[in-house]
Amino acid sequence: MKLKIKDLLSIPYINQNLLFMLSLVLLLVSCASIEKHNEQITKLHSVADLHEDIDHVYDQLQRHHPHLYQFTSKRVLDFKFDSLKKALNTPTDSRTFYKQLSGVTKFIGQGHMALYPPSIKYNRKERKALKDTKFEIINLDFEYVNDKLLIAKARGKDSLLTHAEVLEVDGENSQNLINNYIKTIASDGYNTTFHKRVAGFRFMSYYAKDKGRFDSISLTLKKLDSTFVKNYKRILIKDTTTVKNDALKKDSLDTVKKEIAKLTKAERKAKRKKLKAKRKHNWNYGYNASRKEYTRNLNFIGKDSTVALLKIRGFSNGSYKEFYDESFKTIDSLKPDALVIDLRNNFGGRLNEITYLYAYLTDQNFTFINPSEINRRFPILKSTMANTTPTGLKILAGLFSPVLATIDILKTSKKDGQLYYKFKSAKAQEPQDLNYKGKIYVLINGNSFSASSLLSTQLKGSHRAVFVGEETGGAYNGTVAGFYKSYQMPNTKVTARIGLAHIDAQYKKQPDGYGIKPDIKITPTYKDRINGNDPELEWVLEDLNQKSE
Repeated sequence: MKLKIKDLLSIPYINQNLLFMLSLVLLLVSCASIEKHNEQITKLHSVADLHEDIDHVYDQLQRHHPHLYQFTSKRVLDFKFDSLKKALNTPTDSRTFYKQLSGVTKFIGQGHMALYPPSIKYNRKERKALKDTKFEIINLDFEYVNDKLLIAKARGKDSLLTHAEVLEVDGENSQNLINNYIKTIASDGYNTTFHKRVAGFRFMSYYAKDKGRFDSISLTLKKLDSTFVKNYKRILIKDTTTVKNDALKKDSLDTVKKEIAKLTKAERKAKRKKLKAKRKHNWNYGYNASRKEYTRNLNFIGKDSTVALLKIRGFSNGSYKEFYDESFKTIDSLKPDALVIDLRNNFGGRLNEITYLYAYLTDQNFTFINPSEINRRFPILKSTMANTTPTGLKILAGLFSPVLATIDILKTSKKDGQLYYKFKSAKAQEPQDLNYKGKIYVLINGNSFSASSLLSTQLKGSHRAVFVGEETGGAYNGTVAGFYKSYQMPNTKVTARIGLAHIDAQYKKQPDGYGIKPDIKITPTYKDRINGNDPELEWVLEDLNQKSE
């Protein structure tokens, strides 16, 4: 009689020992994998390996990017990649390679195409320790105005630092850092407003890409006539002292709780109902707990609160249909003098959301975007089966590949030798019943990007709104996004995010390669920030006052 593996596992002694051995093997493999990865990304790579990675990423771009040579010709882009290979003639580490390669890929002129340097990996114990910490500097938001890096907003105990100028970061001049980061930032086309805006707004993200992980940082700040140094570090969310104090408080609270009468059934039901309503509200408005603010807001401002202000910080967080349904129901009932849509610092998000919103801003049937140009017939599968996709997700995608492939086939068509993918937003749409027919103003700046630029194109092309601010970072004539292939280079482990679909509205403007330009150009100044002024919004309110008079 043959003894099968399942029979062996049924023997307690063997079962326990096998499980122990398997766990030990998995642990050792994991540790070895982490150690190998960390060694790979910190060592100096040979010239041959660097050149191989350049060839690999350029090949991926040529195969998958549908508008690779829209803003820079193939001849020029070939020359830039070849020049980089000639310049890389000595062994180089991964982070330095990332910076040098970014200086070339930015000439593709597609802001969604991005490079990311590899990060150090941590074992399970180290990851657990990190989860119990927070970096205090997350309470600061930054902005670059008039060649000055400012703290645009400071939350919590640092609130008094709002509008302080950042002179140095760990001893380095902040303006020099910004200028270095701009060299690696790609915008859509030939736009320049995006560069400084995003370098300021996402300053800490670019700093981390530049330096790698850090657990402390020193800022030299200036506010009014005072110059001082502020240090930040990674701290425990709850130290042992706090835990002990919490335990003492809990003991005392337990005594008090015994004296408090229990809630009635009706009171418990009312409390649950209130909590449920709060969760639903937060979901619809896109509540960001870490920043303690909503992604979507509707307020009424101006003289007698007769101007509706729709502030949208992004098109990605939470739900959206109920928010817009409720908001435009309110707008319809109150009949404001005008609607102001604030898209400043809105980096975009979902196509379906901006299409749904636009249906409230027009009384005409419309098609929001054209069918999207693609280079491969199976974009969903390509994006899912990238070499950066975790093995578990690849297995899951493999199981569902017949479904994914069917979706790709049904949504993909070929015309005049070009493949097209039809998103839901490319279908004919009808306006919402409670669509707003009054005057619309749209506030924009260099950080109005991606989906917020597509919405702006639709409003600008249909002559539906007056635009106030500065040129958007996203292009008027469309961008390459929708799906992405995330490709990790074999030697340096630098990752490239490559857009797979060209998404554009029916409206076009020449020359190509620029954003939506404002009807009224207003660029905020350092003085505006210090005085708490909002010159774009103030111009709108003044314009409405003059018209009413």
